[in-house]
This record gives sequence, structure tokens and C-alpha cells, in this order.
Amino acid sequence: MHLPFHVLDVFTATRYQGNPLAVVLDAGAVDAARMQAIAKEFNLSETVFVMPPDRVGHAARLRIFTPGREIPFAGHPTVGAAVLLAELRGDWVQPGSAEALLVLEEEIGPVRVGVRLRGGDAPFAEFDAPRLPTETGPVAPNEDLAAALTLRVGEIGFENHRPTRYSAGNAFAFVPISSLEVIGKAQISPQHWGALQGEGAFLYCRQCVHTSSAFHARMFAPGFGVAEDPATGSAAAALAAVIHRFDAPTDGIHKRIIEQGYEMGRASEIALSLTVAAGRLANARIGGHAVRVMQGALEA
Repeated sequence: MHLPFHVLDVFTATRYQGNPLAVVLDAGAVDAARMQAIAKEFNLSETVFVMPPDRVGHAARLRIFTPGREIPFAGHPTVGAAVLLAELRGDWVQPGSAEALLVLEEEIGPVRVGVRLRGGDAPFAEFDAPRLPTETGPVAPNEDLAAALTLRVGEIGFENHRPTRYSAGNAFAFVPISSLEVIGKAQISPQHWGALQGEGAFLYCRQCVHTSSAFHARMFAPGFGVAEDPATGSAAAALAAVIHRFDAPTDGIHKRIIEQGYEMGRASEIALSLTVAAGRLANARIGGHAVRVMQGALEA
């Protein structure tokens, strides 16, 4: 079986930056075991498999795999797959415009994605988080987090931010870090990583490389087969709850840019918009650019 595939760099407008994503098309006849093997072969943070949708009017059904397991939802596969499908299938582009609205069926449920295709600019896609972030229980003590990240206890936390656990489809430990210098030296300590119970750790600090960014971030998820991720859309969606909790934004729409991947040489930019209504987090929207870098066919 020959399956066409494309590789895109996501959350960037520049090729060979951002988070690489493999998109395998026409995958309706591929079973889960083979999908997992293919994802391990690509060895990217995620590989997404595109199949015919279950419902008429939807663009496609997606299954998303890291090198280690299947996950129900992820941000950069959602953005990358939507951009690719909009570019390949002009019938999804609204007449008289350069915009497309696609509904992608993911394991978490349907995800509505808007795509902008404008000549001269890299395609841009954005989606509302299919599930509002919820707190998922207590996080490991700071001493254990520091040991797992090869840091000192005093380097965890800034202002009123303290470690928390949230999920908007995938659970993460959110670990505030005192400075840009400290976040840059963090690294996995395999012998202490068990304290995180197999979850990913999303590190963030207020200091940034670019003045336009609100947070600088890194994400480690060795339990998923991802030593470090250049850009993590599902974590950015859950970060909306962290921002709401500790920064207490007023009612309205608040936009934040999250920079990630710099320590890997894969600069990424995630656009997060959070809506607060009556003091509650009402919506989280994730957006970013994506550019195609290669295509081919694989033997499935």
C-alpha cells in the first residue's frame, strides 16, 4: 500500500523552524498498530493520519500519534492538517475569499478550524479548544519537580505563579520558572522523572526572547516518546486556565503570544486568545502559521 504524505513546519512562517508534522493521507485502511509504527518511523512529536469523515460536511477524520502512543487531541496536528487540506482541496475555501472553515473529527470530538490562505503570506489556522481546560489534581512537590528538571527548588515559581496540573485534552504539569536563563538550563533527569507520573511538563517564564511574546516555554514528555517538543498547542490551550487563575484578566478577549522551541533551534510562535466572561474562562483559541517542506509516499 502506497500512502501519500506531507511534512509541514507548524507554528512558524519559516521553513525548518517550528514543530515538524507528518500528515499521512488516504489512511482509512491503516490499522492502529501500523499507524503507531509509522509514527515511530517518522519520529516527530506527532504524526497525523487523515481518513474519510464519519459525518457528511466534515472535512476529515484524524488520528494522532506520538512516537510512543495515540493521543486524542493536539494543537500542531490540528493546525497543520487543516492548512494542508485547505491547500489541497480548494472546495473548502469559501467562494470569493481566501478563507476556509473545516470541521476535523478527532478522538476528543469535532474541532472547527478556520484557515487563511493569502497570497504572499504563510497559511494561518486557528481553532477553539474542543474542551475547556480543567484542573487535574495536585502536582508533585517542588522538590520533586526540581529534581526531575535538574533545577534548584528556588528556581521554580515567579510572582504568584506556582506549579499546577491542567488538561484541555492532554494533561500537563505547568511549572513556572524564575527566569529565561534558568528555563534554558532545564533538562530531564530520568531517575527522577517518575514523580510526574508520565505526564508532560510545560515550563514557562515571563521573560522572553521577543518583546512581543508574553511567555517563553519548553515542554518535555519522555513518556510519550518526545524528549522535548518545539511547540505544544494543546498545552497552550490549557495554559489559558493558568493565566486566568494567576493573572486574573478582566472580562473580554486577551491575546498572548507563547514562544517555544528556541533551545532546540526550532523557534515557534503560538497565538493564544482567551475569553473571560463574568469572571470565568469562557473560551481558549489557538492559532499559528504552517508551511509545507516536503512530500512523498510511504510503504504501509
